[in-house]
Amino acid sequence: MFLNLQLTRNLAKNVGMDPSKRTVSAESMQAEWAEIQAAQRDASQFLPLYNRYYEPIFRFIFRRTADENLTADLCSQVFLKAMQRLGNYSFKGVPFSAWLYRIAGNEVAQYYRAFKKNRVVSMEDAGFSDIMEEMDETDNEALRQLLIQQLDNLKDSDLQLIELRFFEHRPFKEIAEILDMTESNAKVKTYRILERLKKRLSN
Repeated sequence: MFLNLQLTRNLAKNVGMDPSKRTVSAESMQAEWAEIQAAQRDASQFLPLYNRYYEPIFRFIFRRTADENLTADLCSQVFLKAMQRLGNYSFKGVPFSAWLYRIAGNEVAQYYRAFKKNRVVSMEDAGFSDIMEEMDETDNEALRQLLIQQLDNLKDSDLQLIELRFFEHRPFKEIAEILDMTESNAKVKTYRILERLKKRLSN
């Protein structure tokens, strides 16, 4: 795996990928569930969902590819599969977007497995600060460089947890849905990874 920090920062700016907290109210999710049920009955009703989530899914994939043409191709595949599988979708108390991100993550993983290329990880300053704060470490450039090296050594499944939690600022409930695990397991695994990273930085 190869983490191109400068490249992903620069390209991220071009598509407006400023990090932000993602919160969705229960009322909004219930309203969206009604939209999904309408789309399950009539495929033409999928268009509002497509329009709402095309850009966020594009950004999600772009963070992992840093290639606009590739991202557009993968994004098309995501929404095609979402439409094909929509009849099997059921509400689980998380935004519909989490299900789309899960499909998108699988599409990206399949691409890298098929073409044996190095996966891109997009990182912003705020994410490093959050990781350092969580590990009770002083945030400085030297430690950041060491952290990048250690992140590069993580298994892909571990890196995904760190990426979703600290660089995309997602709640554990959504992370669990995206990565197909329980919320408690997502929390436990994330903090175990942080413990290992802290030990490696100390050494």
